[in-house]
Amino acid sequence: QVHLVESGGGLVQPGGSLRLSCAASGVIFSINAMYWYRQAPGKQRELVATIAKGGTTNYADSVKGRFTISRDNAKNLVNLQMNSLKPEDTAVYYCAADIRRTITTTTRSYWGQGTQVTVSS
Repeated sequence: QVHLVESGGGLVQPGGSLRLSCAASGVIFSINAMYWYRQAPGKQRELVATIAKGGTTNYADSVKGRFTISRDNAKNLVNLQMNSLKPEDTAVYYCAADIRRTITTTTRSYWGQGTQVTVSS
């Protein structure tokens, strides 16, 4: 089994910062890309940021310059540093990862359960 567990969500005032973390555990041979998604009430889930195994990153236009994704390959960890938060960043944030469990299995996507981020005064 593979589990992804997010942490770090909460309530923050506009302009504030939060740092989300996601740890992957279980039987893991390798992890390729890792992702952060979010889903606001009444909206579709959207891709916020991606980080490749080698460290290349991509961001949604709405968060460029404010959010930073990073990873620790030794710890199977992905982080999302969120600065200058806006009320429209309010959503449930999910991490995901493309994981190969063993040398003989194919890569598939795994998801965390999500963590709530609320930006409000």
